Amino acid sequence: QFDDTKWTEQGNSNTPKVKEWTPDDVTNWVKSIEGIPDSVASLFWENEISGLELLALNEFGLDKMGVKRVGTICLLLDEIKSLKVNQDVMTLIEHSPYCFGKILDHLRLKRLHSINLLAEEPSLPTVCESQQKRFEKVVKYYFPGDSSSFILGPPLEP
Repeated sequence: QFDDTKWTEQGNSNTPKVKEWTPDDVTNWVKSIEGIPDSVASLFWENEISGLELLALNEFGLDKMGVKRVGTICLLLDEIKSLKVNQDVMTLIEHSPYCFGKILDHLRLKRLHSINLLAEEPSLPTVCESQQKRFEKVVKYYFPGDSSSFILGPPLEP
């Protein structure tokens, strides 16, 4: 079964991308890592490490900041590596939980109608004006060619 929460967690447009994190965001992230002492999180705050700088940190940079324990450095590097991977994933599916929710709701209703659990053919998704272009882009990306008309409806005549 499709797990809707993954789209919300990874594609939440209200959450800034790691590159946009402030030093406070970075410090809070470090505090959330299991096994990292608060004193290490304080080093990130004292050095005013931004998200962009965090992604560029390596063993030398962590040592220069004052992180001395090898195990702590290894944990941080692993977590930074995960952030980089997840940042790429977010870029791929960041299109908006709102849009994916509309698409999934429509597909679910179409399925219910096809097995006679819904009497009326579902209408096309209603999308707020501010999300219209994004919605069309997402649909056309995931449903290329004529298949997008399944969700968007037939193309308008010029």
